[in-house]
Amino acid sequence: MGTFKIEGGHQLKGSIQPQGAKNEALQILCAVLLTSEKVTINNIPDIIDVNKLIMLLGNLGVKIQKNGPGSYTFQSDDVNLKYLESEQFKEEGSGLRGSIMIVGPLLSRFGKGYIPKPGGDKIGRRRLDTHFEGFIKLGAKFRYNREDYFYGVEAKRLKGTYMLLDEASVTGTANIVMAAVLAEGTTTIYNAACEPYLQQLCKMLNRMGAKIKGVGSNLLKIEGVEKLGGTEHTMLPDMIEIGSWIGLAAMTKSELTIKNVSWENLGQIPDVFRKLGITIERKGDDIFVPAHKDGYEIQNYIDGSILTISDAPWPGFTPDLLSIILVVATQARGSVLVHQKMFESRLFFVDKLIDMGAKIILCDPHRASVIGHDFTSQLKATTMVSPDIRAGISLLIAALSAKGTSTIHNIEQIDRGYENIDERLRAIGAKIIRM
Repeated sequence: MGTFKIEGGHQLKGSIQPQGAKNEALQILCAVLLTSEKVTINNIPDIIDVNKLIMLLGNLGVKIQKNGPGSYTFQSDDVNLKYLESEQFKEEGSGLRGSIMIVGPLLSRFGKGYIPKPGGDKIGRRRLDTHFEGFIKLGAKFRYNREDYFYGVEAKRLKGTYMLLDEASVTGTANIVMAAVLAEGTTTIYNAACEPYLQQLCKMLNRMGAKIKGVGSNLLKIEGVEKLGGTEHTMLPDMIEIGSWIGLAAMTKSELTIKNVSWENLGQIPDVFRKLGITIERKGDDIFVPAHKDGYEIQNYIDGSILTISDAPWPGFTPDLLSIILVVATQARGSVLVHQKMFESRLFFVDKLIDMGAKIILCDPHRASVIGHDFTSQLKATTMVSPDIRAGISLLIAALSAKGTSTIHNIEQIDRGYENIDERLRAIGAKIIRM
């Protein structure tokens, strides 16, 4: 189990380049299974979850060529479907939540798709019903082996249909879209997720020859085609990492420039941080965060009531940044209620922040009230364990702002989502050592 030692209380300075988007990568990589032609993908983040998926594709028989840092070419012209029934696949597929998205492409192109119950973050129950209900509506037969926690869907040829999703699941929508592009007839998906990473997937599929209309809305119409061709795709910068660096700059009173952020795809992220009183300036396609020497003040609502920041499907505020918002609020002037609606265990890491001296009341598994210190009292260094990716980066930000030397164990959770984070932080002045 890896460990970070962090000497907190230092101001940082410089610029940082966000990695390619993790959540986009997991969708885009699975889409290479839809064609026998070459697909080149650029700006792939070098992180554990993505590398596991690339390894899984290789074991499935996909030819993989590394072109350079973050750039790969994939060709799925000799897929080994027998691997799906192997013990090796059961082990490797269960270690990665993103592996669920190979099912749609495999079902659509080869008539069958299997997956063990996927792993990933321990942030509460994350249902797979939306995925499989969509496949069933397209004509697939579903089976589930309770003893092995193994799911399977099979169909000779999928047929287009109308479906209203029970939730705007991003991975569910992506999986169903990838299944529908090669189905017979027209598929209409209402209450579809519409976040930028899903838009990227749809745009890539259209370049490959798919016929998807309504991209960017919650109503997608997909006219099935016989086959798809190759393409080249470059992934967006990771909006969660961008939000993490904004929070880091504010908490450490640092002057930071975040490079090439793709402003048009950030949605509400800049405005939500501004509601916490953080100054964010647009400079071309960069974000500039000045040093907040006098701190930052949370805005109340117009009637004077306490601000609530909550998550919602896109274009609402992403749940992956609520942990960052909560940490940043611990040093603000004023109070805020953080309402995590989508996952019931994501706020349980606040006990670590309370140990560090933060004033937080955990109301229930979904809500936490934060009373900011206004930097009159620094957080205290402590020893912590990272429970998941987003809580892990939040604790790391807290440690970098705290007085003294903190230790964070189980940093593999942070490495799952953040590329070479210790090296990149040292480059802007952070005192962090990987043990």
